[in-house]
Amino acid sequence: MSIDNLPPLKQVIETHGLAAKKSLGQNFLLDLNLTAKIARLSGRNEDHDVLEIGPGPGGLTRGLLSEGARRVLAIEKDERCLPALAEVEAAYPDRFSVMLGDALDINPLDHLTPPIRVAANLPYNIGTELLVRWLTPPEWPPYWDSLTLMFQREVAQRITAEPGSKAYGRLAILSQWRTDAKIVMNLPPEAFSPPPKVSSAVVHLTALPEPRFPADAKMLQHVTATAFNQRRKMLRSSLKGLSAEIEDHLIAADIKPTDRAEQIDVERFCALARSLKSE
Repeated sequence: MSIDNLPPLKQVIETHGLAAKKSLGQNFLLDLNLTAKIARLSGRNEDHDVLEIGPGPGGLTRGLLSEGARRVLAIEKDERCLPALAEVEAAYPDRFSVMLGDALDINPLDHLTPPIRVAANLPYNIGTELLVRWLTPPEWPPYWDSLTLMFQREVAQRITAEPGSKAYGRLAILSQWRTDAKIVMNLPPEAFSPPPKVSSAVVHLTALPEPRFPADAKMLQHVTATAFNQRRKMLRSSLKGLSAEIEDHLIAADIKPTDRAEQIDVERFCALARSLKSE
């Protein structure tokens, strides 16, 4: 079943010679029914602009538009994809535009009108960096209401992990500090072209009106990155480079100096970031 009057994605890829490039982290999702489902998981978007990163041949783009998004802005680094995306633009005049460039270098607020949501099958090589940027702006709430993002399943599990688990780390803390995050869909490798070596998952993150606990975003990011860099070490060893008085800061945050990073919940990491910020 087609979701629009455009050709099937397999035909689009063949017509425009869009073999996925490993160097760009590309894996194309070809089933338009799946892309429409992901679009629905992002919410009802009739009153939202949607930012998409790495649209490739336009599968998720077409899902978002067919499901009624007010407007979609796609940022694509691979200029080979532009002719295929031009066909989508022609089919949805005034509702879709594409920018050629690196998503890490473009400010989408210059091109979108709030309220805004983000939905993307993120390129594997920049997915986590983009997520961290979206989660750590200096001011909160952010420009986006929600993020609906596809990752390798291992990364999705890291985003939603609980303290004490092997997957728990920086991504879990940053995500759960300011959002409600949950895995809403799992996809096998064979859903993609070419099939990746691992399974994928879609994570939906809803921005909270305020962070769960007060903390400076840069300091929290710095503390968690340092703490989880050497997971097996005690925190006082991992963090000793941050302050000569690190044991005092740990105690002030109700953390035992002999604790390890994976034992510490979001609240206490935020308390530690506040204590270090005040030094």
